Amino acid sequence: MNKKKNSKYDLESKRGSFFLFGLWIAFSLIICAFIYSGKTQVSNADWESDLIEFDMEEIEMEEEIKQITPPPPPPPEIEVVEDEIEIEEEIEWDDVELEEDEEIEIEEEEEEVDIVDFAIVESIPIFPGCKKSSASDYNSRRQEDLQCFNSGIMNHIKNEFKYPEIAKEMGISEKIYVQFVIDKTGSIKDSKVVRGDNKYLKEEALRLVNGLPRMTPASQRNKPVGVPYTIPIHFKLQ
Repeated sequence: MNKKKNSKYDLESKRGSFFLFGLWIAFSLIICAFIYSGKTQVSNADWESDLIEFDMEEIEMEEEIKQITPPPPPPPEIEVVEDEIEIEEEIEWDDVELEEDEEIEIEEEEEEVDIVDFAIVESIPIFPGCKKSSASDYNSRRQEDLQCFNSGIMNHIKNEFKYPEIAKEMGISEKIYVQFVIDKTGSIKDSKVVRGDNKYLKEEALRLVNGLPRMTPASQRNKPVGVPYTIPIHFKLQ
């Protein structure tokens, strides 16, 4: 009886130790369970992240493929067909003699000028009764010839001038500008009024100019030429 009681006593005395040992085992199992579940989640997370990265790489590759345009097709081949030229006659170079010392003379034909501007013509027309100036200086000769030329025209107009009766009765006064050409024969042609309004005064001005005497024509490079000239005729009532 004492032995049974002692063994029972021993078990009861160790009950606390067994309880603590059981708790330790339980906590150990719980901790292991947490550790195992944590590893599973981490591995699952790594796997999912790997899948996501893999998907992104595939998407990026697809975008790059879309941006790459196919190379242009090669240009079409152009077929060149050479024309066949038949030469019926052959040139025999033995028959052609070339002389290096031979000089070719080119005759320059001077262009004939019919009309030269009055301001640049070398020699102006000479009015009848005037003598060509003998001054040594060109400008002096030209000035003397021009004075005699203008005096001759002015005297002709004063002597031939007739005031139109209709314009006189209407009291019309006006300055009429007439342009004309002294051609290479010295004759007056192509006269026209370039400024003026009254019909009767214009008619009288043209009559006076067309009645100018024949002159010695102007000359350029010792050849007769025509020159245009413009004069104003002032019709004024006293």
